Amino acid sequence: MSYNIYRKLMPSSLLGRSLIIVFIPILTLIFLTTLVFYQSSWNIISKRLTQSVVADINVVIKLIDQDLKFKAIQLAKEDFKMEIIYKKNTNLNPLSFRKQRGILSKRLQQAIEELNKPFFYDLSNLDEGATIAIQIENDLLVVTVNKDRLYSESAFVFLLWMFFSSLILLFLAYYFMKGQIKPLKRLAIIAETFGRGLDAPELKVSGASEIRQTTNAFNQMRTRIKRFLKQRTDMLAGVSHDLRTPLTRMKLQLSLMKDDSARKELTHDIDEMTAMLNSYVSFVRGEAPETIENINLKKLIQNICISNISKTHEIKNSCKENINTSGRPLQIKRVVQNIIDNSKRYSSKINIEMGAIHGECFISISDNGPGIPENNYEDVFKPFFTLDSSRNKLKGESGLGMTIARDIIRSHGGEIKLKKSKLGGLKTVISLPL
Repeated sequence: MSYNIYRKLMPSSLLGRSLIIVFIPILTLIFLTTLVFYQSSWNIISKRLTQSVVADINVVIKLIDQDLKFKAIQLAKEDFKMEIIYKKNTNLNPLSFRKQRGILSKRLQQAIEELNKPFFYDLSNLDEGATIAIQIENDLLVVTVNKDRLYSESAFVFLLWMFFSSLILLFLAYYFMKGQIKPLKRLAIIAETFGRGLDAPELKVSGASEIRQTTNAFNQMRTRIKRFLKQRTDMLAGVSHDLRTPLTRMKLQLSLMKDDSARKELTHDIDEMTAMLNSYVSFVRGEAPETIENINLKKLIQNICISNISKTHEIKNSCKENINTSGRPLQIKRVVQNIIDNSKRYSSKINIEMGAIHGECFISISDNGPGIPENNYEDVFKPFFTLDSSRNKLKGESGLGMTIARDIIRSHGGEIKLKKSKLGGLKTVISLPL
């Protein structure tokens, strides 16, 4: 329970967490300093101030006892910053004394008690002065002490200075931490862009040594991946091109053969090899660069459904919501068309749905075919994998279709998965970032 509360209160960003790491020790220092100051320094200051005030009041009382009342009042006003009111034949009302809280009240009470005379005091309106009443035999001495005699504003100035200085430190920490985190944000954006198959530029190395090391590692990884993809594409393109020449020669030689039975079998094999080469070329074409554009998935699927209208297949388009994403339109169209073609081979009813949730959009293609075993869901995406070894390569079943589809979707930062369809066959779900 406490861990969940901690996760909710803790900021999710690195900048927010870094500021908390910096600022919590500062707040702790201010709290401890304030606590120690009030328990020691302010306690000592209050004790000395109240003792000084009570000592001056004692001098005034002694002068009054010596019948020097006028001199006592003048001395208190000019030198002690006190206003004196002497009330004859007036008794102190003990109910008028209300004990007040705080270090100053406690120290003032302790100091006045040393006079061994009945008293009461009022600190409720300290800005206009503290009122102290002392019973002297049958008379009452009322003393109004100036605030400056009991209260030191320098203490609170010190606390305010600590508070505002901590705010300045927080601002400086925010400014410098933001500069250090900026390269990490740039790295995250470039990594996401590169992960979606876009031609992300090389990152400029900046920031702390650890961030520089991370940036260099990303740049090296980016270079190696691009080199690997280029080598794979060039190799497949080269193999496909080189094999076409001997196949063409074999076709010419077959045309000269007199044995019709042998020529028919060899022609079938050559046509099958040609279809496989076409699949490889199609795979290589999928690696070719294409402009990134905004894609309206609803229109794209509508166009695909129109081009696949058939009397033998029922294709239901349930896509009603307008959803836009970015990517390579021809490649996305190629993936959807490939899945529909697979469904058309083994089913008569196809249902296409579309939606968006949690920053992702999905395209779901379901059919009523026989489906495939769940333990072969991942095998289908392996190159050249086929469930039925007798499948005819001339029908386009080279085993590369789903491999190409997953490569295209993953290059857009998405994923493609297989599930069991409610129609009884296979359900293919394509997810793409919005």
